[in-house]
Amino acid sequence: MQTDNFETSRAQLAARVNTTVNQTPVFDIHTHLYDPAFGSLLLYGIDDLLTYHYLVAEVFRYTEVPYQTFWKLKKTEQAELIWKHLFLEHSPISEACRGVLTTLNKLGLDVRERDLPKIRKWYAEQAPDTFVTQCLNTANVRKICMTNSPFDQIERKVWEKGFTRDERFVGGLRIDPLLLDWPAVATELQADGHHVETELNQKTISGIRHFLTKWGEKFASNYLMVSLPPSFSYPANDATSNILDEAVIPHCIETNQPLALMIGVKRAVNPQLELAGDGMGRAELQSLENLCQRYPKAKFLCTVLAKENQHELCVLARKFPNLHIFGCWWFTNIPHVIDEMTRLRFELLGLSVTPQHSDARVLDQLIYKWSHSRAIIANILTEKYSDLSQAGWQVTDTEIERDVQSLFGGAFEQFCQR
Repeated sequence: MQTDNFETSRAQLAARVNTTVNQTPVFDIHTHLYDPAFGSLLLYGIDDLLTYHYLVAEVFRYTEVPYQTFWKLKKTEQAELIWKHLFLEHSPISEACRGVLTTLNKLGLDVRERDLPKIRKWYAEQAPDTFVTQCLNTANVRKICMTNSPFDQIERKVWEKGFTRDERFVGGLRIDPLLLDWPAVATELQADGHHVETELNQKTISGIRHFLTKWGEKFASNYLMVSLPPSFSYPANDATSNILDEAVIPHCIETNQPLALMIGVKRAVNPQLELAGDGMGRAELQSLENLCQRYPKAKFLCTVLAKENQHELCVLARKFPNLHIFGCWWFTNIPHVIDEMTRLRFELLGLSVTPQHSDARVLDQLIYKWSHSRAIIANILTEKYSDLSQAGWQVTDTEIERDVQSLFGGAFEQFCQR
């Protein structure tokens, strides 16, 4: 009888948690999406879903089509090849394939028909403006942080021309070339009107600070961000460390913006795969510890790509309140690893994390990435609340709502506002 009562109580708790998790709007704090004003830069639709680089990498495990032949195909032809090999000739059980099906299903399309032309026809009938709202509403996303790069010439033109911003899309300043490609990138800053030289002297540092201020204000950035290789080392006698010390971190402290470090990507492991050709490696997190320790007034966001780094990252966050962990990035964005990482974070850090961001490059991906992640997060929260119940602590609905709001953007916003 006690077992029956426990199971009933657990089921009721799960229902309460699931309702709250699914009804709470999320602030997606890192994506590769664009404000609708950017036109074709905002990707959406079945062909963009199917040619997403996750699926491109997967299809070459089945097809013998040469890389160069594949890249010469039209996007629609690439999508048809991927649909054929990954969906029709094999059951689409990978997370990337399942994500396409979840998205289509939640948009009301019958995926059992396996009818790609019919899916294309449905998308062609959607008005872009209303489709953006439909995707955000279906995913229950209230706000999206973009990845904005002043080094992307196509994107720059839109910012320089000016546009009426969609308040649901907020800015994030990406600075990878500045930190990883100096002095080659100096010519771009010079062309942008900043007084810099290849030598990192005071004149150059002042020019870099001016560059960060100009674009940070234009983007109304929430934070600065950089993707770093697993070999990233700090401090080091190199341009990356010098620019961090003299320009980037002082700028972040002055503007009260976090610096987001996304560590572990190995670029162009297989360059013939183009965007799909990047790999990963285990990072040396001593560098992150050094940054947090040296700059207690700076705020750092961090997500790491290797599963093997996750425990150490959580322990670091316990020691440094100026470090906020976020998201399950790229190769860790699969259910098995999301589950393990989220449990690890909750058990070591409580609710002082942002467990997920979508990293979406295609608008429609918001639907499946948040649907899949919400299910995992709800399941883990139910388990943790059940553990509290066994210890005599009963959570109220108000407390569950508070906790979920924190996990879905609230903790991030509080961290940024410190």
